[in-house]
Amino acid sequence: MSGTIVAIALIFLAALLTALNLYNRIGKFAGAGSLVPITGFANAIVAPAMEHKAEGYVMGVGGKMFTIAGPVLVYGISTSILVGFVYFIFT
Repeated sequence: MSGTIVAIALIFLAALLTALNLYNRIGKFAGAGSLVPITGFANAIVAPAMEHKAEGYVMGVGGKMFTIAGPVLVYGISTSILVGFVYFIFT
């Protein structure tokens, strides 16, 4: 239970810091320490959305939100399904 709460808090804080344009400053100071997968992924979703906010909420924010993270999601889910099928066949 506490692990879930911590994950939600990290995602929220990373998204908030990205929206306030502070995440990149922290990244420059901390280096690779800010690229922890969960916060880096939140940054990868929020940053393109904030960059294209001027184009509107539907075509800008909604359309560009997954430009970086979208392929990662597609390939990750596809690979997990493929590995699941292979595991099912061989067990």
